[in-house]
Amino acid sequence: MSGRRKGPAGPPATAGYPGGMPDPDAPESAPRFRDKPVSFVRRSGRMSDAQERAWEELSGTYLLEVERDAAATSIRPGTTIDPALEFGRAAPLVVEIGSGQGHAIVHAASSDQGRDFIAVEVFRAGLARTMLDADRAGARNLRLVEANAPEVLEHLLPEASVDELWIFFPDPWHKARHNKRRLVAGEFPALAARALRDGGILRLATDWEDYALQMREVLAGAADLVPAFDGEWAERFDGRIMTAFERKGIAKGRDIRDLTYRRGPRTP
Repeated sequence: MSGRRKGPAGPPATAGYPGGMPDPDAPESAPRFRDKPVSFVRRSGRMSDAQERAWEELSGTYLLEVERDAAATSIRPGTTIDPALEFGRAAPLVVEIGSGQGHAIVHAASSDQGRDFIAVEVFRAGLARTMLDADRAGARNLRLVEANAPEVLEHLLPEASVDELWIFFPDPWHKARHNKRRLVAGEFPALAARALRDGGILRLATDWEDYALQMREVLAGAADLVPAFDGEWAERFDGRIMTAFERKGIAKGRDIRDLTYRRGPRTP
């Protein structure tokens, strides 16, 4: 699969979810549904006129077309991109999960033309804003994916294709009954390790202490991901610009905690 073709609009989010919880991401006619909670609730907020124009004019350049499974933000198993084909070159690849408005990844991509970048996000308004800012910054080494992150790691990205994987300020789902929706839990370390090349780096940051502790605990059990820091926490990643999420956490008196892991060598 290649080319910069604009993907079709996703179907309405109306179908049911296992256990009686509504899945806001599944189409009404879906033949089957996800068997795990997703780490987001996809609301259909209206985009601004500028965002609408950006989507219409720029998605053909920036948005990766993907084949869907049952849900609007799913990835059909067995479909994989070729990053070298998508970018027109072979270069180190950085993937940011939950890119939001795109401030961090647009800055990184426009500042480092020697690497290629993929932003993964489910909120269309954020993707539109990212395209707009990327176009203004001349960041042609950036592509966007409108999809559920675990499915991107499992299906869309080739194994051992990612040099750095970034997860900055993911939704903490701080209410106890919602903790099961957190991204960094359960099977996540295996998916991250699959996508990362040997020696690749996983970078995380959060302003929620209990989520930081959970991240560290979950990743402590990952044999393929080795801590790349001394002490309790990693140093702040100097390649991460200060975004609104980080400023908000600091303003509320929350400590920002970074974690960094290196992907170990694969067994021959």
